[in-house]
Amino acid sequence: MAHVSLVVPCYNEEGVLLELFRRLDSSLGMWKDTWEVILVDDGSRDRTWEILTAKARADARYKVLSFARNFGHQTAVSAGIYHASGDAVLVMDADLQDPPEELHRFIEKWREGYEVVYAVRQKRKEGVFKKLCYWVFYRLLAGISANPIPLDSGDFCVMDRKVVEVLCAMPERNRFVRGLRSWVGFRQVGVAYERRARAAGEVKYTLSKLMGLAMDGLLSFSTLPLRLATYLGLGVSALALVGIIFTLAQRVFQEFFTSIGLGTVPGFTTIVVAVLFLGGVQLVCIGILGEYLGRIYDEVKRRPQWVIAGAVGVEARCPSS
Repeated sequence: MAHVSLVVPCYNEEGVLLELFRRLDSSLGMWKDTWEVILVDDGSRDRTWEILTAKARADARYKVLSFARNFGHQTAVSAGIYHASGDAVLVMDADLQDPPEELHRFIEKWREGYEVVYAVRQKRKEGVFKKLCYWVFYRLLAGISANPIPLDSGDFCVMDRKVVEVLCAMPERNRFVRGLRSWVGFRQVGVAYERRARAAGEVKYTLSKLMGLAMDGLLSFSTLPLRLATYLGLGVSALALVGIIFTLAQRVFQEFFTSIGLGTVPGFTTIVVAVLFLGGVQLVCIGILGEYLGRIYDEVKRRPQWVIAGAVGVEARCPSS
């Protein structure tokens, strides 16, 4: 018999929590394994903490952590994983887009010997634009990442204890959990499931937050953007060299170029366009460097990854800097 931990990050989820508890009790209650649920309140401003603590006091298998402020979804997932004690650690969101009834399929694969079993999303219920953004992001990330990251896989997964120990030892502040999970290695397998619509409440991953998560994923697992800046510089330099040669040729063979309609034209348009183009490329390259430097700056400060304001049923801890 194994001990299984389920990590559930929560942010302003008062409208869905009672249904979440009902479905978790129904699904997990059918298992022969012992289990615990680690609920992480990511600085909610509604009654989420009140509802979570009431459940934890009524059922000792539910354990609750509360952040002092909103640290972000990936940090909440990391904190839950850090406090989990199970031989296998499951991760799912509180909004019930990841159905608890599917968890047993992941555990069965884990029993077969897979250290990581991740969900592959099918038939997403988001709008067309959001679906397109997800589709492009996952394929772009897979294309530029130094290590393979499965397409259309989210945080919904189960990880063996040995994988969890490695993740907890990683000191990154800007965490992209599904990327770190892939980087660890071991035997991994995907399980397809139908991602459902949110059960209640508002979507917490706004476009800006999704863009931030995408940047963390792209910059944490690839140096290709830095190489891209180099390629842009070389390309612009080559284009400028071609322009210089063409201008000199116009001066030397003025009559020929005039006869074919490419004679010199007085004015500053070409200069202005060239300056703006070069300036834009330079700013893009500086921006790419700035993104990497900003992440280095966050890492070297060595601040705690999270600050816990309260806990029920579990001893609050934070990785040592």
